[in-house]
Amino acid sequence: MKVIFCSLIATFSISVVAQDSTSRYTKKIPLTETELQRWSHLDLEKDSIPGMSVDKAYAELLKDKKGQKIIVAVIDSGTDIDHPDLKGAIWTNPKEIANNKKDDDKNGYIDDIHGWNFLGDSYDETLEMTRILKKGDDGSETYKKALADHTAEYKKMMSYKQPVDMLYEADKTIREELKKDDYTLEELKNVASVKYKLYQSKMILLSYAADYGEKFREELTSFKNHVYDKLNYNLNKEFDGRKVVGDNPEDFNDRKYGNNKVYGSNKENTEHGTHVAGIIAQKRNNNIGGDGVANNVEIMAIRAVPNGDEYDKDIALAIRYAVDNGAKVINGSFGKDFSPHAEWVWEALKYAESKDVLFVHAAGNDGKDIDVEENFPTDTKDKNTEIVSNFLQIGALNYEYGEKIIADFSNYGTKNVDIFAPGVKIYATLPNGKYKYLQGTSMASPNAAGVAALIRSHYPNLKASQVKEIIMQSGTPIDMVVNVGENGEKRNFSEASVSGKIVNAFNALKMAEEVSKQPTLEKKIKT
Repeated sequence: MKVIFCSLIATFSISVVAQDSTSRYTKKIPLTETELQRWSHLDLEKDSIPGMSVDKAYAELLKDKKGQKIIVAVIDSGTDIDHPDLKGAIWTNPKEIANNKKDDDKNGYIDDIHGWNFLGDSYDETLEMTRILKKGDDGSETYKKALADHTAEYKKMMSYKQPVDMLYEADKTIREELKKDDYTLEELKNVASVKYKLYQSKMILLSYAADYGEKFREELTSFKNHVYDKLNYNLNKEFDGRKVVGDNPEDFNDRKYGNNKVYGSNKENTEHGTHVAGIIAQKRNNNIGGDGVANNVEIMAIRAVPNGDEYDKDIALAIRYAVDNGAKVINGSFGKDFSPHAEWVWEALKYAESKDVLFVHAAGNDGKDIDVEENFPTDTKDKNTEIVSNFLQIGALNYEYGEKIIADFSNYGTKNVDIFAPGVKIYATLPNGKYKYLQGTSMASPNAAGVAALIRSHYPNLKASQVKEIIMQSGTPIDMVVNVGENGEKRNFSEASVSGKIVNAFNALKMAEEVSKQPTLEKKIKT
């Protein structure tokens, strides 16, 4: 599946990115808070941190260059378009008159000023395997796998339910004792635990807090929500989150649904999408929050990812919407194990390819080898042959250089993960003017998408397929044995992805400069 440029590019990539992968890059002291908040922008050679050399690119290559505006579509849970750090970086449809309840640009979407919401007022949803089970046993291998996976996941969540209930009961006891809904770790330690129930609650929470420190209550809430969302919604065969949308998700021609509220019915539910948008586009060097990768982009907000598995129909239509409305890069920080209508998404990807749009996708957070196991959407039907040239799959990096450089949750694959980008403890925007560290390949993907947007901004003559290959070829190669997956399997970094590299913005822009001078370059494809 490797797509390689002709010898000129291959030679250039070697001269730009050759690095000495030795222990001299290991960070000797813990990162400062300032370093951690923007580690993905730092440089391995200069800072001993496996970032994308974004700061170096701005300082040495982009200082006096402006580039052209690039629209980046974020297909996600929605985006808080009013966040102060995203102001000025939100796409506005120039052909639509706001709030006149007319489809002025005749694109099929009324008042789509900043994008479209394919989920309407829905939020919670089932997983795709749950939907497959709801349709009944058709004797297929897909049904059998869905049943096995659903049974295993339900059993796991039920095993978590008792401890999470115990933790929450202990939390309730402490809140009642302190007569306040919020309390600090220090206040917990100082609780006079003379009563047995109080003592027991204190010890339970202190044990939990040992792993999470001052943020133990925040983590507890997240743990509880994860378990109960899985049981009440994601795995619940009786739950139907789609009924409030009003369409038939099995009918691709039923397209008149959704609304123009790109943050949905509750901005708080856009945490994921707002964070992704911020990684790409939050304002640089304004001394608040984090810094975005790209400084000349507009975010097109498309809401299509619920609290559960996305529908193939929504994703396919979201891709087409982004393409038809001018996006040159699409970020997709979502994924699932089953895709009943994968062909709809494949056709949408082919449509994006025909219109020269790059689709950047998160490889997934199951710590699995996706050369072997399923992960959708994908650019291959057989895990070997690419069906499009505009699909860039991103794994997640940790900020620690060494055997743990690949995040333990990140999926990997010699054939089906293209390259790695920072995805652990990424600091970016949250709804209502807030910021937070989040992690996942969901964060790695927009880091790479930001670099793609930089290339497309400054070298607009390059095709989407060329941008993909420049990012892969110009990355920093890592030559060492690393841990992959949650069980820490040993694998050479070069065999964890197609490129065996990590995204490097500085190198990518230098290569783009050279390639842009060769408009007739052809690429050779090796399988």
